[in-house]
Amino acid sequence: MVLVKTIKELKKQLNALREKGSVGFVPTMGALHSGHISLVNQAVHENQVVVVSIFVNPNQFNDASDLKRYPRNLEADLKLLEPTGCDLVFAPEAEEIYPEPDTRIFDFGPLEQVMEGKHRPGHFNGVAQVVSRLFEIVKPDKAYLGLKDFQQLAIINQLVRMLKLPVEIVPCNIIREKNGLAMSSRNELLTADERGNAALIFKTLLRAKNLAGTISVRELKNEVIETINKNPFLNVEYFEIVDFENLQPVKSWSEKGKKIGCIAVFCGKVRLIDNIVLN
Repeated sequence: MVLVKTIKELKKQLNALREKGSVGFVPTMGALHSGHISLVNQAVHENQVVVVSIFVNPNQFNDASDLKRYPRNLEADLKLLEPTGCDLVFAPEAEEIYPEPDTRIFDFGPLEQVMEGKHRPGHFNGVAQVVSRLFEIVKPDKAYLGLKDFQQLAIINQLVRMLKLPVEIVPCNIIREKNGLAMSSRNELLTADERGNAALIFKTLLRAKNLAGTISVRELKNEVIETINKNPFLNVEYFEIVDFENLQPVKSWSEKGKKIGCIAVFCGKVRLIDNIVLN
């Protein structure tokens, strides 16, 4: 496993490795955990060459304090990655990715006007900027992304179609802590009490899955929000039941297609997201 910090060095290393076969890519913002490692393991299993990027992208944070708080520990990340068998770790500085300000504006239409896009203006434009830049640099055959960030996954799929990029997006299952909390780098910022209480999020989503179709969509949304908000540690920013494909809000269970419940919850000052397929 080789750590590289410049695009020039990454391309040099990759040029020597590409003849081995397909290149798998796992883009991350560091503070790695078992969820990330599961993506890397899958990439290693399915490709001959694997690149992992570690880059906290400033362009996707609409809150400067959130960017400042975001956990960073490259040394610990490298220790976790060492046993996976990945070939290259790309850990650039911001100036390497953005030698000039990235002024590109992406239009994802209705996909970005709900949930995360609605509550974090500019977030997905920043995601599109960095992901398109990383895809251009790495030129992977496959990229591995977690289903926890469900809307982000939909946005990146759309980005690939829009830019006609020759990369296959591979969605990977959510990895959870023992208490059900979806693994996230932000979990490191939780106190022990907060982490314990945050387990209620997934517990409530599981109950929602069981209730889906037995009460109206509106009643189920209210039930989830009220249940979580009763916990003094938690405050729901949104809970939406949307179409699995186009992410538009569902009003009735009779509407065609698979439905997914997506949620964002503040646990203290830490913002957590999760989702569950409802039918």
